Amino acid sequence: MTISQHEASFKQTNEEQLPVAKNKLHGWKHFAGLYAGEHVAATEFVIGATFVALGASTIDILLGLLIGNLLAMCSWWLLTAPIAVETRLSLYNYLNKIAGDSMTKLYNWANVIIFSVISAAMITVSSTAVRFLFDIPAQLNWYPSSLWFVMIVLAVGSIVVVVAMYGFSTVADFSKICAPWLFVIFIAGSFTLFPVLSNHVIGSTTLTGWQDFMTIGDSSIWTGLNDKGEPGIGLLEVIGFAWAANSITHFGLIDMAIFRFAKRKSYGLISGVGMFFGHYLAWISAGIMGAGTAVLLKTTITQLDPGDVAYHALGFSGFVIIIIAGWTTANANLYRAGLAAQSIFVNHSRERTTAIVGLVTVVIACFPFVFSQMLPLLTYAGLLVVPVGGIVFAEHVLFPKIGLTRYWAKYQKLSKSTPAIASWALALVFGFGLNSLDIISFYYLFIPTWIFTIIIYTVLAKKYGADLDYTGAILLDEKEQQQITEYQDEMAKDDKPHVEDGSKLTKLLNSFAVISLMVISILAAKVMFYSPTMTIYAENKSLFETVCFVCTIIYFSCSYIALKLRDPHEFNSMLVGP
Repeated sequence: MTISQHEASFKQTNEEQLPVAKNKLHGWKHFAGLYAGEHVAATEFVIGATFVALGASTIDILLGLLIGNLLAMCSWWLLTAPIAVETRLSLYNYLNKIAGDSMTKLYNWANVIIFSVISAAMITVSSTAVRFLFDIPAQLNWYPSSLWFVMIVLAVGSIVVVVAMYGFSTVADFSKICAPWLFVIFIAGSFTLFPVLSNHVIGSTTLTGWQDFMTIGDSSIWTGLNDKGEPGIGLLEVIGFAWAANSITHFGLIDMAIFRFAKRKSYGLISGVGMFFGHYLAWISAGIMGAGTAVLLKTTITQLDPGDVAYHALGFSGFVIIIIAGWTTANANLYRAGLAAQSIFVNHSRERTTAIVGLVTVVIACFPFVFSQMLPLLTYAGLLVVPVGGIVFAEHVLFPKIGLTRYWAKYQKLSKSTPAIASWALALVFGFGLNSLDIISFYYLFIPTWIFTIIIYTVLAKKYGADLDYTGAILLDEKEQQQITEYQDEMAKDDKPHVEDGSKLTKLLNSFAVISLMVISILAAKVMFYSPTMTIYAENKSLFETVCFVCTIIYFSCSYIALKLRDPHEFNSMLVGP
């Protein structure tokens, strides 16, 4: 058939429901920016400090985070990216093909809950910086103890909701600009407080070697004792959490939505940019900053919130990092929650569903427990979603190898896949049952739960007809996929090549942005390595805080103007929102 016979039909189909066209694919730099922007964020302040409070030891942190993040990177590389590249579909669309509308709606409800809670946690984190400006006490209980704090959360949350409704594209692009600055700031913050820890432990502000670092770490940061003075978590727990922290996106396959745009399956390795800059160096840096702040204020790390830590490490730049990092992360997750809600309530616009979900999210954000319990929340969220990843893995990877048919439910024209729903339900009982029996560390629950789901779904799918002959339906499906490819190739002929601005002004602005980051890094290194006494340390740190704030303003001003000049059309489209 010719393209004209199918063009009208495909034009009426939402582009998101079709496989990604070849002309829409991106190179590796795109994914490096995405993963750096998402995984070097405000959450790192919370999680880095939590490892300290949980009583990990220094060697467990250094080695455990290395292994755990390597496993996470390999999970994206070996699980998520291959399925995404082979199908060019998001998880939502793939799930709809193999499990029907009912399962998809249940899954979307789960996503609404998960992403709303994560977004709420980030709103709370941003609010801790604003409350610091107004001298409102730290919120250390599970409930708010200050009406003014609630008012700040409502104000910050309202901005997040409005942006997620109408201007998320701006924030998404702006978050890529934030990534290099966030990384530099995290490292700089740890540098500026390490002399305080060094002086507290060994009586000197400077290090003589690696052994000094280990001594300081064991004595004042990752002591091996939790906040109750009891032995803390060990190497296996650190590895498990680093691996499980993003199980929702790699084992749970949510990041199929990202990697469907990848040119190669190997781009899954690019996730390592976020893992090792964000979940390794930033978590370690956040732990150092938290412990250093606790020494300065003569308190414990459990009595601090991110606002305390960021301010004492970075001065006014600390407020910027908490607000921006929390804001961008909250917007991304609230946008996801709104999309999931709109998929459930199809008669309502995404803006309306995002607004309603946002109101609930802001209310949740008023309760500080959502950010203080980030580790278990992320782990349990992964446990909730990982079974769905197991179902998709079984269907896509395992079925062709054992004589079962992919998309058998679609070929049977089922609106509800009993095997998929039953497998998910049984997997949740299995996973949370293991947790209640305390048979295995809850950081690792996602692994046996994933395997259990694959086995149950495979058995049930075969029983319900996955082993029948669907040759005719398969041929029709292959023909339709070929027609879609032809249609997309035809549409791509009208695309004009993207030409970015390469003017001297743009290059100059980018140069100023890079220089500002270099200045921050040099002054931070001066504070750490050239402060032989506490008096000189105080002078160096004061200079750093002032210059860091000025350089931060320069960096964001130059980077954002350069973005506007580089691609005016994209910038204007960002202003009007999606």
